[in-house]
Amino acid sequence: MSPIAAYVQPTLRRAGGFALIGTLAVTAPVLGQAAFAPFAAVGIMAAFLITDGPIFELFARPGDRQDGRLNGLAGFALAAAGLAILSTELGLPVELFVASVLILAYGNLGKRLIAETSDEPFVGTAGFVITGTLAGIAGQFTTATIIESQVVIPRYVFLATAGALVAALLREMLFERDDPLVMLASGLLLWLFAYLGSGVEAIELSVALAVTAALGFISYALGTASVAGMLSGVLLSLLVIVLGGFGWFAVVISFFSLGALSTKYRYDEKKQRGIAEENEGARGTGNVLGNAAVALICVICFAASESIPIDPVLFQYAFAGSIAAALSDTLSSELGGLYDNPRLITTFTPVPPGTDGGVTWQGEIFGILGGLIIGIVAFALFPSVDATGSIAIGIAGFLGMTADSILGATIEGDKVGNETVNLAATFIGAILSVGSAITLL
Repeated sequence: MSPIAAYVQPTLRRAGGFALIGTLAVTAPVLGQAAFAPFAAVGIMAAFLITDGPIFELFARPGDRQDGRLNGLAGFALAAAGLAILSTELGLPVELFVASVLILAYGNLGKRLIAETSDEPFVGTAGFVITGTLAGIAGQFTTATIIESQVVIPRYVFLATAGALVAALLREMLFERDDPLVMLASGLLLWLFAYLGSGVEAIELSVALAVTAALGFISYALGTASVAGMLSGVLLSLLVIVLGGFGWFAVVISFFSLGALSTKYRYDEKKQRGIAEENEGARGTGNVLGNAAVALICVICFAASESIPIDPVLFQYAFAGSIAAALSDTLSSELGGLYDNPRLITTFTPVPPGTDGGVTWQGEIFGILGGLIIGIVAFALFPSVDATGSIAIGIAGFLGMTADSILGATIEGDKVGNETVNLAATFIGAILSVGSAITLL
């Protein structure tokens, strides 16, 4: 047996054991207030009673053997017990508790099954998402059947898919020992998604899943995003379509597609000039969220507008303004950086290419173009945005880009990273766009 096979097989068996423990969640509808009990019992036994023997060997992770305690299993079980208490005492729907546990448990199993035949990161992540989604759907359906509540398949599919994407993304960013954190975070976010996406339609969801799956595959295949970046983009796109609509998605995809193309454009030349993005231009989670976190918050607020005493149109303008700033900045830096004689935006003194806050006049024009592109898309697809609003969104994007350059020249460095500066710039673009909307409406 090869060393790899010797490692993979025990790991696969362990994933199967965790999946078996996770399946205890389906007893929650029957146990009611005692839904936490099976997991609490497993957690106590793992932490204090099982110190050797075949069960210990089945569940032990490398660090567990050093401690003589099944810390991984204890953490997994106690996290599930905590979610169960949230379900029985604080109102987390029981079907979401069941789905959260099963998504992680079976998602990990699916990823390990893929590892038996392929070491390709994308394929392993796809195995996690697909297996976790199926388990999440099955868990919600089983729970609804037991408690005799209405079965709503589109809702189950949306929540299971969103939960699997969240869990897969967190698993990419964290370590295996952090599974309890992944489970708790996934459960809480599913609670939020369930509140916001209560009216999802089957046709809309089917198209959303097809489009976002294709987007994820293409972005990874073309090398425009890492696995974590791909997951972030797919999750963001799914939420934008379901919570906002396809018009909102068109705005986002305009940024992703044009931004990716501009990053790859004359990449080797950018590399020689020292201005190329790392990892062959593949965007990671930090970059995706730095540019799109404000937009995601706007979509969530729009979906929850019935509970927020603010005109929902303002969230559309904020959304478009933040994306306009993101695209404006991306085109300015990726295309403007190909030209010579950049100058620091705060003093206009010549600086080397790639200097934070360094701009070229060509880059400024590309930035204006990027903002206007988003303004035009918003005008075409948002009934609330007229021609004047479209121009205002474009200007807000350009001013957000300018703020990005000023922040880059003044505070960006070891303590303040590029993602933080991008986040601030998109927020400024959103605020300025809202200001123009208030003036226009």
